[in-house]
Parts: sequence; C-alpha cells; structure tokens
Amino acid sequence: MKKSTPTLLALALLLSGPAMALAHDFKVGQIEIDHPHARAMLPGAKVGGGYLSITNEGADDRLVAVATARAASAQLHEMKMDGGIMVMRELKDGVAVPAGATVELKPGGYHVMFMNVAEPFKEGEKIAATLTFEKAGTVEVEFTVGPAAGGGQDANKGHGQ
Repeated sequence: MKKSTPTLLALALLLSGPAMALAHDFKVGQIEIDHPHARAMLPGAKVGGGYLSITNEGADDRLVAVATARAASAQLHEMKMDGGIMVMRELKDGVAVPAGATVELKPGGYHVMFMNVAEPFKEGEKIAATLTFEKAGTVEVEFTVGPAAGGGQDANKGHGQ
C-alpha cells in the first residue's frame, strides 16, 4: 500500500503530538534536568517548592542559581535532621553535581524555594525558570505544577499514565 507524503506527514505529527506534550527534560552541556515540577500553592501563600533531578555525564559541576519571573527570588535549600530536629537552610554555594552522578531535588532534601511569589502556583500551569550551573552555564526549564499535596508529577514519571 502506497502512502502519500501529506498522509505520512499528518501521521507523523499525530504520533509525535502526545510525545511532544510529555517532553519535560532539559539539557545544557553534559547536564540533563529531568521532570522539573512544583506543588500548587494555597491561596495567599508566598513561598513554594520546586523539585527535579540532575544527571551529570561530564565533569564535576554545581547548580548555583535559579531565577523566575514568578517569584521575587528563588533559593536552593536543604532540609535535614539536626539533633532530632528537621531544619531547612539556604545553600549559598549551591548544590554539588558530581561527575557521573544524579542529584535529586525532592521534598525533605535539596529543593528550590520560590520566595515572595506574587500569585500562587496553580495546578496544571508551567513555571518558566532559568537554572545556572557553575560550568555548564544556563538552561531554561519549565516546572510543571502538580497538586498541593504532591504525588502528581511523581506518579506520572513513567509516562504511562
């Protein structure tokens, strides 16, 4: 059976559409950023959390900054136990991303803290941001906003949902 070029092109666009809609991986140099996501914020909330994973196939590097027009500032934070108490602190030197490693920014650990957010993030929207790495440079990403309770983005990690 012979297919015409317009038919094949239409079929290719139809088949690539859902895959394109699911694309949420970003790359700069040898650094790959996987599944940037944030939680929806409650009305009136001024801070929000952002999460992602970073895989480094190159030399040692460091995530040193995050910026977005949706927040007055964005900081890299760490949560950890200190003497039986959970504490959160800003990582002024950023997050180390060793060569050959994957670093997870997730609830209860390293994460992005969006500060002084003018309009709370709503489920389903995308938050444009710029990540800056010490060596690899900058990359534009989009944080997909999931439910306030979390679980939405992680549940879709396998793309089969």
